Amino acid sequence: MSPEVLRDHVAAVLEDGKGRNIVCLNVMAFTDITDFMVIVSGTSNRHVKALVDQVAESCKAGGCLPRGIEGRETHEWVLIDLGDVLVHVMQVETRSFYDLERLWSDLPTGSETSL
Repeated sequence: MSPEVLRDHVAAVLEDGKGRNIVCLNVMAFTDITDFMVIVSGTSNRHVKALVDQVAESCKAGGCLPRGIEGRETHEWVLIDLGDVLVHVMQVETRSFYDLERLWSDLPTGSETSL
């Protein structure tokens, strides 16, 4: 699965799971660790857990096994490492506090996509 197809697949799964404020960042030109970051908010720790489980299962079924999943202890901020795509699933308050979008605000126009 190409990085773009994987990004779009993850975004679609998150949208189906009622993830809020889905943002896809193209970070290819800025880091070697991944091509895309997907950031999404869940409304509670249960919602975050459900979104993480849906993404992990859907990607496994499509042949893309997660390299790692971190943060399942509290489900405030869970990171799913899919290699070419890093998925940050966060509770609203946590996302607001860390403001990852601001950290990548120097990205050129057209590198951010909201769904």
